[in-house]
Amino acid sequence: MAYRVSDEQKAHFHERGYVHLPGLLTIDEVAELAETYDRFLRREIEVPGKDYCDMAGDYGRAPEDYSIVNVMLPRRYHPAWQGNVFEQRSADVAAQLHGDGMVIDYDQLLAKRPGRDDAVFAWHQDMAYWPDTPDTRTATFWLAIDESTLDNGCMRFVPATVGESSLRPHEPQFGDRGESHALGTTLRADDDVVSVPIGVGDATVHNERVMHGSGGNLSDGWRRAYILAYRSQPTVEIERQLGFTHSHNDDSDVLEHVGIEGESR
Repeated sequence: MAYRVSDEQKAHFHERGYVHLPGLLTIDEVAELAETYDRFLRREIEVPGKDYCDMAGDYGRAPEDYSIVNVMLPRRYHPAWQGNVFEQRSADVAAQLHGDGMVIDYDQLLAKRPGRDDAVFAWHQDMAYWPDTPDTRTATFWLAIDESTLDNGCMRFVPATVGESSLRPHEPQFGDRGESHALGTTLRADDDVVSVPIGVGDATVHNERVMHGSGGNLSDGWRRAYILAYRSQPTVEIERQLGFTHSHNDDSDVLEHVGIEGESR
Protein backbone atom coordinates (compact mmCIF):
# COMPACT_ATOMS: atom_id res chain seq x y z
CA MET A 1 0.00 0.00 0.00
CA ALA A 2 1.60 3.27 -1.14
CA TYR A 3 1.55 6.39 1.00
CA ARG A 4 1.24 9.62 -0.98
CA VAL A 5 2.79 12.77 0.46
CA SER A 6 0.84 15.89 -0.48
CA ASP A 7 2.42 19.04 -1.88
CA GLU A 8 1.52 20.81 1.37
CA GLN A 9 3.27 18.15 3.43
CA LYS A 10 6.37 18.33 1.24
CA ALA A 11 6.47 22.11 1.62
CA HIS A 12 6.10 21.83 5.39
CA PHE A 13 9.01 19.39 5.56
CA HIS A 14 11.34 21.54 3.47
CA GLU A 15 10.38 24.87 5.00
CA ARG A 16 10.02 23.89 8.67
CA GLY A 17 12.30 20.88 8.86
CA TYR A 18 9.67 18.32 9.85
CA VAL A 19 6.27 16.98 8.86
CA HIS A 20 3.58 14.84 10.52
CA LEU A 21 2.38 11.92 8.40
CA PRO A 22 -0.88 10.50 9.82
CA GLY A 23 -1.49 6.79 9.29
CA LEU A 24 1.82 5.88 7.70
CA LEU A 25 1.21 2.35 9.01
CA THR A 26 -2.01 0.64 10.01
CA ILE A 27 -2.73 -0.45 13.58
CA ASP A 28 -2.28 -4.10 12.54
CA GLU A 29 1.05 -3.36 10.87
CA VAL A 30 2.29 -1.60 14.00
CA ALA A 31 1.14 -4.48 16.18
CA GLU A 32 3.22 -6.92 14.14
CA LEU A 33 6.31 -4.72 14.46
CA ALA A 34 5.67 -4.33 18.19
CA GLU A 35 6.07 -8.08 18.74
CA THR A 36 9.70 -7.91 17.60
CA TYR A 37 10.22 -4.53 19.24
CA ASP A 38 9.29 -5.98 22.62
CA ARG A 39 11.69 -8.88 22.11
CA PHE A 40 14.46 -6.27 21.98
CA LEU A 41 13.16 -4.66 25.19
CA ARG A 42 13.10 -8.05 26.93
CA ARG A 43 16.66 -8.66 25.64
CA GLU A 44 15.60 -11.84 23.86
CA ILE A 45 17.48 -10.51 20.80
CA GLU A 46 21.12 -9.96 21.68
CA VAL A 47 22.47 -6.45 21.18
CA PRO A 48 26.12 -6.18 22.21
CA GLY A 49 27.99 -3.48 24.09
CA LYS A 50 26.84 0.14 24.02
CA ASP A 51 24.29 -0.42 21.26
CA TYR A 52 21.87 -1.28 24.09
CA CYS A 53 22.05 1.71 26.42
CA ASP A 54 20.21 4.51 28.19
CA MET A 55 19.92 7.81 26.32
CA ALA A 56 18.97 9.56 29.57
CA GLY A 57 22.11 8.58 31.47
CA ASP A 58 25.65 7.28 31.21
CA TYR A 59 26.78 3.88 30.00
CA GLY A 60 27.22 2.70 33.59
CA ARG A 61 23.51 2.35 34.36
CA ALA A 62 22.05 -1.10 34.80
CA PRO A 63 19.42 -1.96 32.14
CA GLU A 64 16.62 -2.16 34.71
CA ASP A 65 17.38 1.48 35.61
CA TYR A 66 17.27 2.82 32.04
CA SER A 67 14.87 5.73 31.57
CA ILE A 68 15.12 5.75 27.75
CA VAL A 69 15.99 2.32 26.43
CA ASN A 70 18.01 2.88 23.26
CA VAL A 71 18.65 0.07 20.78
CA MET A 72 20.96 1.04 17.94
CA LEU A 73 20.93 -0.75 14.58
CA PRO A 74 18.24 -3.36 15.34
CA ARG A 75 18.16 -4.44 11.69
CA ARG A 76 21.83 -5.45 12.04
CA TYR A 77 21.19 -7.58 15.11
CA HIS A 78 17.92 -9.05 13.84
CA PRO A 79 18.32 -9.37 10.04
CA ALA A 80 14.85 -10.89 9.70
CA TRP A 81 13.48 -7.40 10.31
CA GLN A 82 15.12 -6.05 7.15
CA GLY A 83 12.60 -5.18 4.47
CA ASN A 84 9.70 -4.90 6.91
CA VAL A 85 6.63 -2.80 6.11
CA PHE A 86 8.01 0.30 7.83
CA GLU A 87 11.21 0.10 5.78
CA GLN A 88 9.24 -0.34 2.56
CA ARG A 89 6.81 2.50 3.15
CA SER A 90 9.35 4.96 4.55
CA ALA A 91 11.73 4.33 1.62
CA ASP A 92 8.97 5.36 -0.77
CA VAL A 93 8.21 8.50 1.26
CA ALA A 94 11.92 9.41 1.47
CA ALA A 95 12.07 9.30 -2.33
CA GLN A 96 9.02 11.56 -2.53
CA LEU A 97 10.70 14.08 -0.24
CA HIS A 98 14.24 13.99 -1.63
CA GLY A 99 14.24 12.08 -4.92
CA ASP A 100 15.85 8.76 -5.81
CA GLY A 101 19.05 7.47 -4.24
CA MET A 102 18.06 7.73 -0.58
CA VAL A 103 19.07 4.69 1.47
CA ILE A 104 18.82 3.63 5.11
CA ASP A 105 21.69 5.12 7.08
CA TYR A 106 20.68 3.68 10.45
CA ASP A 107 17.74 2.46 12.49
CA GLN A 108 17.04 2.84 16.20
CA LEU A 109 14.50 2.00 18.90
CA LEU A 110 13.76 4.52 21.67
CA ALA A 111 11.46 3.42 24.48
CA LYS A 112 10.67 5.64 27.45
CA ARG A 113 9.96 3.70 30.61
CA PRO A 114 6.64 4.53 32.37
CA GLY A 115 6.60 7.13 35.10
CA ARG A 116 10.07 8.52 34.47
CA ASP A 117 10.30 12.31 34.54
CA ASP A 118 14.00 12.02 33.70
CA ALA A 119 13.25 10.26 30.38
CA VAL A 120 14.16 13.49 28.62
CA PHE A 121 15.82 13.55 25.22
CA ALA A 122 17.96 16.68 25.17
CA TRP A 123 17.46 19.40 22.58
CA HIS A 124 19.77 18.65 19.66
CA GLN A 125 20.28 18.80 15.90
CA ASP A 126 21.13 15.50 14.26
CA MET A 127 24.00 16.96 12.25
CA ALA A 128 25.86 17.58 15.52
CA TYR A 129 26.29 13.81 15.82
CA TRP A 130 27.49 13.14 12.27
CA PRO A 131 30.57 13.65 10.07
CA ASP A 132 30.54 16.60 7.69
CA THR A 133 29.54 15.52 4.17
CA PRO A 134 28.82 17.44 0.92
CA ASP A 135 25.24 16.16 0.67
CA THR A 136 23.42 16.48 4.00
CA ARG A 137 19.90 15.61 2.82
CA THR A 138 18.17 13.56 5.48
CA ALA A 139 14.72 12.14 6.15
CA THR A 140 14.50 10.67 9.65
CA PHE A 141 11.25 8.82 10.31
CA TRP A 142 9.93 8.61 13.88
CA LEU A 143 7.15 6.01 14.02
CA ALA A 144 4.80 5.91 17.01
CA ILE A 145 4.42 2.35 18.29
CA ASP A 146 2.36 3.82 21.14
CA GLU A 147 0.31 7.00 21.10
CA SER A 148 2.79 9.83 21.63
CA THR A 149 1.38 12.59 23.84
CA LEU A 150 2.42 15.65 25.79
CA ASP A 151 2.18 13.51 28.92
CA ASN A 152 4.50 10.73 27.77
CA GLY A 153 7.07 12.81 25.92
CA CYS A 154 6.09 13.45 22.30
CA MET A 155 8.44 15.02 19.77
CA ARG A 156 9.03 18.77 19.96
CA PHE A 157 10.62 20.90 17.23
CA VAL A 158 12.08 24.39 16.83
CA PRO A 159 11.39 25.05 13.12
CA ALA A 160 13.32 28.34 12.93
CA THR A 161 16.63 26.50 13.40
CA VAL A 162 16.34 25.15 9.84
CA GLY A 163 17.18 28.60 8.49
CA GLU A 164 20.05 29.41 10.85
CA SER A 165 23.48 29.76 9.24
CA SER A 166 25.17 27.28 11.59
CA LEU A 167 24.24 24.62 14.08
CA ARG A 168 23.82 25.51 17.73
CA PRO A 169 26.81 24.59 19.94
CA HIS A 170 26.40 21.07 21.35
CA GLU A 171 28.09 19.34 24.25
CA PRO A 172 27.96 15.87 25.87
CA GLN A 173 25.10 15.52 28.33
CA PHE A 174 26.58 12.99 30.75
CA GLY A 175 30.35 13.29 31.04
CA ASP A 176 32.20 12.84 27.74
CA ARG A 177 31.42 10.81 24.62
CA GLY A 178 33.14 7.80 26.17
CA GLU A 179 30.66 7.82 29.06
CA SER A 180 27.46 8.63 27.17
CA HIS A 181 26.48 9.10 23.56
CA ALA A 182 23.97 11.91 24.15
CA LEU A 183 24.70 15.43 22.92
CA GLY A 184 22.58 18.46 23.66
CA THR A 185 22.20 22.16 23.10
CA THR A 186 20.36 24.93 24.91
CA LEU A 187 16.84 26.18 24.22
CA ARG A 188 16.84 29.97 23.90
CA ALA A 189 14.24 32.22 25.48
CA ASP A 190 12.94 33.34 22.08
CA ASP A 191 12.76 29.86 20.52
CA ASP A 192 9.28 28.93 19.28
CA VAL A 193 8.70 25.29 20.29
CA VAL A 194 6.12 23.18 18.45
CA SER A 195 4.95 20.00 20.19
CA VAL A 196 3.65 17.26 17.88
CA PRO A 197 1.47 14.62 19.56
CA ILE A 198 0.76 11.74 17.18
CA GLY A 199 -1.25 8.53 17.13
CA VAL A 200 -0.23 4.89 16.78
CA GLY A 201 1.00 4.31 13.21
CA ASP A 202 1.60 8.01 12.61
CA ALA A 203 5.12 9.27 11.95
CA THR A 204 7.02 12.49 11.99
CA VAL A 205 9.83 12.98 9.49
CA HIS A 206 12.56 15.52 10.16
CA ASN A 207 15.69 16.76 8.48
CA GLU A 208 19.27 17.05 9.70
CA ARG A 209 19.12 20.66 10.93
CA VAL A 210 15.85 21.15 12.79
CA MET A 211 16.37 21.25 16.57
CA HIS A 212 14.23 18.72 18.40
CA GLY A 213 13.87 16.88 21.68
CA SER A 214 11.25 15.38 23.96
CA GLY A 215 10.14 15.53 27.58
CA GLY A 216 9.83 12.84 30.24
CA ASN A 217 7.23 10.09 30.38
CA LEU A 218 4.76 10.96 33.13
CA SER A 219 2.25 8.31 32.05
CA ASP A 220 1.82 4.76 33.33
CA GLY A 221 2.67 3.18 29.96
CA TRP A 222 5.71 2.85 27.71
CA ARG A 223 6.32 5.38 24.95
CA ARG A 224 7.91 3.33 22.16
CA ALA A 225 9.29 4.85 18.96
CA TYR A 226 10.95 3.20 15.96
CA ILE A 227 13.35 5.37 13.96
CA LEU A 228 14.65 4.99 10.40
CA ALA A 229 17.04 7.59 8.98
CA TYR A 230 17.55 7.96 5.23
CA ARG A 231 20.45 9.77 3.58
CA SER A 232 21.87 9.73 0.05
CA GLN A 233 23.90 6.70 -0.91
CA PRO A 234 27.12 8.74 -1.51
CA THR A 235 26.75 10.27 1.96
CA VAL A 236 26.40 6.88 3.61
CA GLU A 237 29.42 5.62 1.67
CA ILE A 238 31.52 8.54 2.98
CA GLU A 239 30.43 7.81 6.54
CA ARG A 240 31.41 4.17 6.25
CA GLN A 241 34.77 5.05 4.69
CA LEU A 242 35.42 7.15 7.80
CA GLY A 243 34.50 4.16 9.95
CA PHE A 244 31.33 5.88 11.17
CA THR A 245 28.55 3.31 11.45
CA HIS A 246 26.15 4.98 13.94
CA SER A 247 26.98 2.19 16.36
CA HIS A 248 27.60 3.36 19.90
CA ASN A 249 30.38 0.77 19.90
CA ASP A 250 32.40 2.90 17.46
CA ASP A 251 35.71 3.76 19.11
CA SER A 252 36.91 7.22 20.15
CA ASP A 253 39.05 7.64 17.02
CA VAL A 254 35.92 7.40 14.89
CA LEU A 255 34.03 9.85 17.12
CA GLU A 256 36.82 12.39 16.63
CA HIS A 257 35.48 12.83 13.09
CA VAL A 258 32.35 14.32 14.66
CA GLY A 259 32.63 17.84 16.06
CA ILE A 260 30.38 18.95 18.92
CA GLU A 261 30.54 22.66 18.21
CA GLY A 262 27.90 23.99 15.85
CA GLU A 263 30.32 26.27 14.03
CA SER A 264 32.23 23.28 12.65
CA ARG A 265 29.32 21.79 10.78
